[in-house]
Amino acid sequence: MILIKAQRQALLRPLQMVSGIVERRHTLPILSNVLIRKHGPSVSLISTDIEMQITSTVEMGSGPEEQATTVSARKFLDILRALPTDDEVVVSLAGRKMSIAQGKSRFQLQTLAAEEFPTVTPAQAYPASVSLSQKDLKQLLHLVHFSMAQQDIRYYLNGLLLVIEGGQLRAVATDGHRLAYAALTASEAITIQTESDKLEVIVPRKAIMELQKLLSDDDQKIQIELAGNQVKFQLASIELISKLIEGKFPDYQRVIPKGHTKHVPMSREALLGSLTRAAILTTDKFKGVRLSLASGLLKISATNAEQEEALEEIEVDYNGESIDIGFNVQYLMDVLANLRTDQIQLSLQDPNASALITTPNDPEFRYVVMPMRI
Repeated sequence: MILIKAQRQALLRPLQMVSGIVERRHTLPILSNVLIRKHGPSVSLISTDIEMQITSTVEMGSGPEEQATTVSARKFLDILRALPTDDEVVVSLAGRKMSIAQGKSRFQLQTLAAEEFPTVTPAQAYPASVSLSQKDLKQLLHLVHFSMAQQDIRYYLNGLLLVIEGGQLRAVATDGHRLAYAALTASEAITIQTESDKLEVIVPRKAIMELQKLLSDDDQKIQIELAGNQVKFQLASIELISKLIEGKFPDYQRVIPKGHTKHVPMSREALLGSLTRAAILTTDKFKGVRLSLASGLLKISATNAEQEEALEEIEVDYNGESIDIGFNVQYLMDVLANLRTDQIQLSLQDPNASALITTPNDPEFRYVVMPMRI
């Protein structure tokens, strides 16, 4: 029975979109597979890792029949990538074998029963939803995603906080050493609906990283639907469902400093360039750089165990008190590399207080970084 007839690239694209979450080695062998579900001309490709599920639906089914099977996602993907042309590919099913054919190339793969595939059950109701352009959501995530923790024992830090409150969608991420905050306000282009005054959810890191790969830089819409234990992102032909992280996220409002008195406007590129050069002489074990701020001048210095030294100077519009403060250079470089603005403002208070980075063209953006002893 023929399942799919399609040009190679037309089939490869949706398969690539769902294959990112497939685990190569898993205690459940079927989780290495992709579920192919055919309803007449409509074909759904579904992958899951139990916690998250991605579905891509395309119109490339052959015949009116309904059929479902699962096959190795990696082998299916590798075969499609290796086919020599973009000519039509025919995928058919006979017993426990699935065949892939194009021109004079033929492949047969083993399948596992579709009934054994553990699909994620959607929530019965989603009490909050946000509709916005993919471009807006991509930019929002771009501003904060790099501050998420990786494999922290404080599991609630291994994700991104989404907050709906007062007609705003806020995104917050922290790893305990730095915090990034950004927000979008409801408008004609951004609609927010919620049954409660405030809703907070923590979306796992893996779901955020996968979503960023799926988002495009255009005005196509994406619908975000939130429930107490699940989030659903609905793009045109792609659906991503993920379980949420349970736990109490840190009070981000309390972390963001509000009374800093030393404000230094400067070029983002100039600061990033100086930090990048100074970072060459730091080590993996010690990423510290010293910032020495005086009237009209910011000095950036780094030293290492071999007594080597880097020194950078930037002229700045500042005429207040002098201050010496140390930072993990990677934390500063991360935010500067992800911002898309010419100017930033660095706000400081004293050597023991966290620094605040803001941008003049986005009043909702905040980046807080803790100092370190140098």
